[in-house]
Amino acid sequence: MVKLITSSDTRALARLLVRDDETDPSLARRVAAIVADVRRGGDRALLAYARRFDRLDGAIELSADEIAEGAKQTPAKVRRALAVAARHIRRVAKTQVPRGSKLAVAPGVTVEQRVTPLERVGCYVPGGRYPLPSSLLMTAIPARVAGVSEVIVACPRPEPAVLAAAMEAGVTRLFRMGGAHAIAALAYGTASVPRVDKIVGPGNAYVASAKAQIARDCSIDFYAGPSEIIVVSTKGVPEWIAADLMAQAEHDPDARAILLTSNKRLATRVRQTIEELAPADGPTRTALRRRGGIVLTRTPRESIDLANQIAPEHLVVDDAETARAIVTAGATFVGDYSAQAAGDYATGSNHVLPTNGAARFRGGLSAADFVRVSSVQTLTRRGLTALGPAIVTLAEAEGLTQHARSITVRMPNAKTPKKKVTA
Repeated sequence: MVKLITSSDTRALARLLVRDDETDPSLARRVAAIVADVRRGGDRALLAYARRFDRLDGAIELSADEIAEGAKQTPAKVRRALAVAARHIRRVAKTQVPRGSKLAVAPGVTVEQRVTPLERVGCYVPGGRYPLPSSLLMTAIPARVAGVSEVIVACPRPEPAVLAAAMEAGVTRLFRMGGAHAIAALAYGTASVPRVDKIVGPGNAYVASAKAQIARDCSIDFYAGPSEIIVVSTKGVPEWIAADLMAQAEHDPDARAILLTSNKRLATRVRQTIEELAPADGPTRTALRRRGGIVLTRTPRESIDLANQIAPEHLVVDDAETARAIVTAGATFVGDYSAQAAGDYATGSNHVLPTNGAARFRGGLSAADFVRVSSVQTLTRRGLTALGPAIVTLAEAEGLTQHARSITVRMPNAKTPKKKVTA
């Protein structure tokens, strides 16, 4: 039975909302050993792990012809659905790429914002309980839209639908590898696998731990924990709310699915519906019993405050007013017909989202994650002369005399040679 608790029961509420923030030390040690082995041993270590854990039989990389041939095995109906999703993801991603700019800050002082795409990106696509072609689209297409020239996919067991998604997204190369060894190969490179600038995409605990461990050497999207949904409602359709909670719980036995409501009748109806419809076994019921719950709050405002505190990956609300009040969510779905699963596949909004409360400080993956934004500054003699006094004053206030001197030697009254040395 899914838990029904009141917000006044602070102990039960704390148990429901607690997150397993601590990484399993033994898992982290195992991952560290795998990462170090692949970093040192390259292909030798990578292939050994791929044969052991991924059941690799044959070459680790699929050729373009093999990808195309595998994609043909995907039913036409699925290929058409992938095309619809891809079209919408591209449309949204195109609005997300930062634009370059050039600004005359003061006479003789120009600051340019330069936007350049990363050169090579690694997209991790899980190959576990379910094939996830949608995750490939969500990671590879924004990278392509941002201008990334090489998009490398790692997937331990790419099903035909994943290969069709790779064709649709314009993937450059695809490797049959997964887990911590795949992350290490992408981060550090091997003779077969090129080193990438950034690794994105969801994965299991081994993948998440490996991404955290290589983050000093290779950029990542974020540390991903179990998937989660929070529904905040006072007047929703019980069957639809229950369906959203069960859909999210289907992902993983550790998934979190919670309803926050001040409507006791709604809470009771949703609970009854889940008990009637949730499969008797499997990850859905396991997740709902372990990490799911219904919280009966005292007021709608308390539901909003709790949602902001949780900072969920997915948030479903009744109306736009509630959506405006809850600002810490990875993706928000407004109204009865805005099913969270729609965002998983076809709205164009990205489903690679922050978990474990990370929505407090960032949103989901976007095309902006695949570019560098850097500044280019140009000062003329006039510009430096005008700014010089302020720069020197601030440098001296910080006790950085050589900073100040690097300005004064360039000033018009400086008694230093000004001749350039040419080749």
